[in-house]
Amino acid sequence: MRLFVAVNPPVVTVQELADAVAPLRAGSEAERLRWSGVDGWHLTLAFLGEVPVLDVPRLEEVLGRAASEHGVHRLRLAGAGTFGDRVLWGGVEGETWALRRLAEAVRAAVGEVGIETDQYGFHPHLTLARAGSTHGQRRAVRRSAAGEMQALAARLEGFRGSEWEAAELHLMRSEQRFGPSRYSTVRAWPLARWEA
Repeated sequence: MRLFVAVNPPVVTVQELADAVAPLRAGSEAERLRWSGVDGWHLTLAFLGEVPVLDVPRLEEVLGRAASEHGVHRLRLAGAGTFGDRVLWGGVEGETWALRRLAEAVRAAVGEVGIETDQYGFHPHLTLARAGSTHGQRRAVRRSAAGEMQALAARLEGFRGSEWEAAELHLMRSEQRFGPSRYSTVRAWPLARWEA
């Protein structure tokens, strides 16, 4: 199973960002980009890759423990940026320190199961679009796409969605068939709620 661990924003929050992104998708700058489906917008805490089915129960156990040790926190989708010449992303504000701690705990937990996560540092974001196919793509074309993505990110700079509560940790499955990947929740755990 191809798995990752995520926090999923609520539908209303995702729709706010989708409404802000819609005019950008219609512009000429967007033509060479592959846009992510709104149903695939999530905050990935750790990408696990292919995980044997026999490891899933132990993985669920350590993720459940991590969720119980980290509290609910407030976030909002805000702004945008790019990862080089390949990815346009929507940003996150609010109690991102709590989200970072949760991501660190998730990475440590899956390490207990012997699963290595990706080597990239955690940067909270939603992937909005990727540069078109890189297979055989020339550097000049990629540079052009990078300029287009930066222009689109600048147009989203002022976006600030509604604040929302990150209250669940999700183990997600990614299925790649024809067309875009499909995502489904394998299991979810509530984050802790502590009395003040």
